[in-house]
Amino acid sequence: PAPMRLLQRLAGLSGASSVGMAAYGAHALQCSPELKRSYENGNRMHLLNSAVLVGANSFARPLMTGGLFVLGTAAFSGSCYMVALTEDKEYGQLAPVGGITLMMAWLSLVI
Repeated sequence: PAPMRLLQRLAGLSGASSVGMAAYGAHALQCSPELKRSYENGNRMHLLNSAVLVGANSFARPLMTGGLFVLGTAAFSGSCYMVALTEDKEYGQLAPVGGITLMMAWLSLVI
């Protein structure tokens, strides 16, 4: 079905972008060590949750769980990236929302 193909495509795009962001962070990012840790944490979660999203078709509720993984990853990792790239910690306000959404995604695997 089309929604399942969409989740698979999102997994591929997310995984590829996480590798690109890792390369940028390792070779081009110029910021304080504190902000670099934020960036790397966002990237680690981005890659991990992208890998999980690859298996969305096998989830009991693939659209719900996959959607939570996509939204949570975008909010959490995006927030961490923005903090480091702009050096503006205001962008970090979305990280807890993304983190809670990711926890909901993981917990949705047990219901």
